[in-house]
Amino acid sequence: MADAEAHGHGGETRRDFILLLGNAMAVVGVGALAWPLIDSLSPAADTKAASTTEVDLAPIKAGQRVSVKWRGSPVFIEHRTPETIARAVKDDKVSMPDPQPDAERHQEGKAQWLVMVGVCTHLGCIPLGQNTGDKRGDYGGWFCPCHGSHYDASGRIRKGPAPKNLPVPDYRFVTDTRIVIGEKPKKPAA
Repeated sequence: MADAEAHGHGGETRRDFILLLGNAMAVVGVGALAWPLIDSLSPAADTKAASTTEVDLAPIKAGQRVSVKWRGSPVFIEHRTPETIARAVKDDKVSMPDPQPDAERHQEGKAQWLVMVGVCTHLGCIPLGQNTGDKRGDYGGWFCPCHGSHYDASGRIRKGPAPKNLPVPDYRFVTDTRIVIGEKPKKPAA
């Protein structure tokens, strides 16, 4: 041992080097074997694609409502007029079963676009109000024909057995006229 220190080896031997090399190779081997298992836990590309829906808003005229499919459910998109927005904001002060101001039902600076999952929160029926001539209920929004829930111009429950407002899904604007439903909005740079 004193001879190894005298020659500047500090007690390191060929055996130490081989053990270190062996351990490093074992770690690499475990990683190579574990990666396929870890990668298999990620959703497939086709599953990821089905979890989002891209919608072009450009053809939707002010006052028009359209429906798109997302994750097997209808999503109601309305291009609201200034009058509709004013009515929804005015109704913020009214007593509601699930109080929520209109400002929390759309993205900041995009009040003209209302995006909601079109499934009644009572028992899962599809409310009327998307098509011209549909009954829109007592509050000018949507009406569920199954059990009589009435939603206002912001999709908030106002009357009937539904316990909650029509849900607003995660969505983000890709451009001023294109959204992706199923993705959280990007945070503005600070």
